[in-house]
Amino acid sequence: MEYSVRHRTAYRYLHEVSYSCHVAHLTPRETLSQKVDRSRTAISIPPARRQQRADYFGNTIEWFAIDQPHVILEIVSESRIRVETGDTVAAGGEPWTNVKALLETAEDQATRDASQYLFDSPLVGSNAAITAYAEKSFPSARPIADGTRDLMNRIHKDFRYDNTVTDAATPVARVFDVRAGVCQDLAHAGVACLRALGLAGRYVSGYLATKPPAGQPRLIGADASHAWFSVWTAEGWLDFDPTNNMCPGEGHITLAWGRDYTDVAPINGIVTGGGPHMVEVGVDVVAAS
Repeated sequence: MEYSVRHRTAYRYLHEVSYSCHVAHLTPRETLSQKVDRSRTAISIPPARRQQRADYFGNTIEWFAIDQPHVILEIVSESRIRVETGDTVAAGGEPWTNVKALLETAEDQATRDASQYLFDSPLVGSNAAITAYAEKSFPSARPIADGTRDLMNRIHKDFRYDNTVTDAATPVARVFDVRAGVCQDLAHAGVACLRALGLAGRYVSGYLATKPPAGQPRLIGADASHAWFSVWTAEGWLDFDPTNNMCPGEGHITLAWGRDYTDVAPINGIVTGGGPHMVEVGVDVVAAS
């Protein structure tokens, strides 16, 4: 399936910004099941400096600085992506305790690479309550894919989708306290549970192609940035989407991955001046003709 993705972010400041510097994760990744035909990011004000490179996790990032005074800044990323399904997903039949043991010794490069996702990160840490919640999905010798699928099902059932109780800086402990949040928070919950048991959990940001109800037109801007989590299975990584209680398929488009949201936020930056401001974000994912 081919998709066209348009991700627009607009900043509107009350006062003039004299200088700003930004890092953007807006270029989709190349994966075994995803190919990027083209991707470009347009910035409404010509940057004084601009550079594209890979970050530590292999995501494509774009760094740019703007030294022209402004009160409005618009950033638009447009991409064309092909997503395929097939025999590219790890099976995950190994008992989770065996996978944990492999991660503890990390004797090969793939396992060492995965082991970096065992540890706490800025928004994802473990505690006794998180560990107890995770243990219910992982009895001894259960295949790691089965345990993670059960964990996904439980998070979907137990955590309410609510965009009023968290923000981009909410730690996962708070998400467990309120049992609510958005896709970012539910993905963090999955990652936290895996790490609490000594398994490698990875946060994935991306997009989800949505379809309107039958007989209704598709709303422009109805799509939004999405997030899910991955578990390392010893055979590779498996993705799980607790928000929708499904394993990602051709309707999921991978943008970037890291330890948690802080590693892969679509746009981060620092601003001199500006004062109070508004942010408008719109994402359109359209099946290409």
